[in-house]
Amino acid sequence: MSDLALARAKRRTGLLAALMAVAMIGLAYASVPLYRLFCQATGFGGTTGRAEATAVPGADQLRALGGRTIKIRFDSNTAPGMAWRFAPRDRDTEIKIGEKRLAYFSATNLAAGPTTGRAIFNVSPDVAGAYFRKIECFCFTEQTLAAGETAQMPVTYFIDPAILDDPDAKKIDEITLSYTFFPVDNPEAKPVSATASTVPGNKG
Repeated sequence: MSDLALARAKRRTGLLAALMAVAMIGLAYASVPLYRLFCQATGFGGTTGRAEATAVPGADQLRALGGRTIKIRFDSNTAPGMAWRFAPRDRDTEIKIGEKRLAYFSATNLAAGPTTGRAIFNVSPDVAGAYFRKIECFCFTEQTLAAGETAQMPVTYFIDPAILDDPDAKKIDEITLSYTFFPVDNPEAKPVSATASTVPGNKG
């Protein structure tokens, strides 16, 4: 191979390597929400489980549990490109194991036009994710807010009493529930989810 051909081959190889690096960076960024969606579907990596209201322990079972409590901390984040102000109404609360509880997060669209987002969630420590059970949550669906609009977004949850039978989880006394809102480029054709109570024109 001539020196000229060798130089051209090296340039092509360098260009391909640069393109692959850019593609990998883009894939890594895109994989964040995809990975978390996978975790939510499988329960991997500290994600929570979804439950029916009928799964909540009754009064007799709650009494049998002896009133053991766990502190729940709430964390909120927005991904790059998500022009929302998003925060929990309360930063933490105490909950009895097996007790159904309702929490609210507030979201305000700071963009000049309507924006749709999807909340991805997880729990820490990871081992607690299998026992943090959600009955209703704004994170189950996409959320759309008009410019300047504020919504109060609820989540109904409980801690599964089975946590007390897990030697790796039964001594946990604090759990953090974290949400990150990601922008949705191609939102579903529907209004704001019924799980969110909106305040039109409220700019927070």
